[in-house]
Order: sequence, then C-alpha cells, then structure tokens
Amino acid sequence: MKQITLICCFITLIFSGCKKDESTTEQATDDDAKIQAYIKANNIKATKDASGLYYQIITPGTGNYPNSNSNVSVNYTGKLLDGTVFETSSLSYSPLSGLIQGWQIGIPHINVGGRILLLVPSALGYGTAKQDNIPANSVLVFTIDLIGFK
Repeated sequence: MKQITLICCFITLIFSGCKKDESTTEQATDDDAKIQAYIKANNIKATKDASGLYYQIITPGTGNYPNSNSNVSVNYTGKLLDGTVFETSSLSYSPLSGLIQGWQIGIPHINVGGRILLLVPSALGYGTAKQDNIPANSVLVFTIDLIGFK
C-alpha cells in the first residue's frame, strides 16, 4: 500500500512539474506575440535578444558600457502595452544586478548619455507577481536614459 501511495505521489510530482513548464512556455509565447504586435503597431525597429527581451537603441551614448557589476544612474518611464504609465522616476547609482532581468540585459547595450526602449516579457519583469499598478504577467515597456554608472 505504501508503495502505491509513493508511486502516485511521484507521478503527481512529475505531471505538476510538466504543467508549470507548459504554462511558462505558453506565457512566453503569448508575451512574444503581444510584443511583436506592439512593435508593428508602433513602427519600432527592435532587436530581439536570446532571452526574449526586445530593445531599440534610440541614442547609443558615448564611452564605456555598464556591466552586471555596475551601479547605474538612470531616468526612466515604465508603461504597460496599452500605454498606461505606471512609473516615471530616477535611480541614483543602484546596482544593476538588483534590478529586473530585462534591465540587466538591456541597459548594457547603451553608453552614458544613451537612451534605450525595452520591451520586457513578463518572465524578465515581475512574472506572475502583481506589483502595485502592474498586473501579473504583464509585458513592460521602458524608456531608459543612462545618466551614468560606476
């Protein structure tokens, strides 16, 4: 009897793990379709990173590029795909490694004085967690100006 219970638990674990992977894949596919529609509707010339992040370098800036160990100073605006602005703010020398993955991947594409547009799939943003005015599984749109880094 214990063996049957153990086998049932094991099978349940296997299928629940597969379901999570399937829903993650479905969310990524859904996000990508939404981003591509946004790009087309807004005539954006974006580059897709292997991570699923899309970005457009608006102004490259000059000098060195920040890296994952950099502390960055930025001005930014964050929006949802429907145009709703959820935040306009500044960060003063925050560790890039402590920011959402979409920023960690995107910001190193520009130099100081540069501006970048990031189209962040939900997995590289806040994922399934709701954040204040940002619904769970939201694709995020950021315009970021890199003021400096150290």
